[in-house]
Formats: sequence, C-alpha cells, structure tokens
Amino acid sequence: MAPASRRDTPDELIPRPERTAGALRAALAKVAPGRLDEMQRTMDEAFSHAIDEKSLAPIQAWLLVWARDIEIARRTDLRLRYQHAQGVLALYDKREHDDEAAVNRALAEISAVLEEALQAVHG
Repeated sequence: MAPASRRDTPDELIPRPERTAGALRAALAKVAPGRLDEMQRTMDEAFSHAIDEKSLAPIQAWLLVWARDIEIARRTDLRLRYQHAQGVLALYDKREHDDEAAVNRALAEISAVLEEALQAVHG
C-alpha cells in the first residue's frame, strides 16, 4: 500500500489517507464525522458478505468506496462540485424546478466527480 500523500494543494483539508480501515476511519472523523456510523454499518455489512462469499472482494469494494467518498470530502473542489449537483437534484425532487437539462448536467457532474475521486485514490 502506498503511503499517504502529502498535502499538495491548498484545497485539500487533510492528506489522502492510506486505504486501510483505520486510516479511512481517522480521515472520516476529520472531514465528515457525521458519517462514522454509516461507515461502521457498511463495514459490518462488507465483512458479513465477505464471510458469506468466502471472498475479500466485498471488503476491497468497501475500502474503495470509502476512499472515494473521503477523497470528495477532503478536497474542496470535488466537495463543492458534488454538493452543487446534489442541490440541483434535491430542488428537482422537491419540484422547485422542472429543468431536465439541469438535472442531466447535475447527474453528469456527479458521475464526473465520482470518477475523478476514484482515479485519484487508484493513483
């Protein structure tokens, strides 16, 4: 596993953590502590699936998802883009606008942010 990266740009709240459960939990506690219970619940589910499937794949997937989500939370640029797109979708869901083109742009932006975060944590 590669060491955690240095803080390379001013829009990074914390350095990128290693992709281990402990490092990810510590990072999440700093950038999105309100999600710690969700992290624990999904980790328990991943370990249960790993046992049932006799495979490490569910644990590896869990680590990747949380590394991605922490990448978004720790980088201001990604977090703001993601939150803005989610806001557009939330307003549409509340029927506060009916701009389907804006919804499509928001969905594309969410996909782009998720992909950029995945690429970043894959190195």
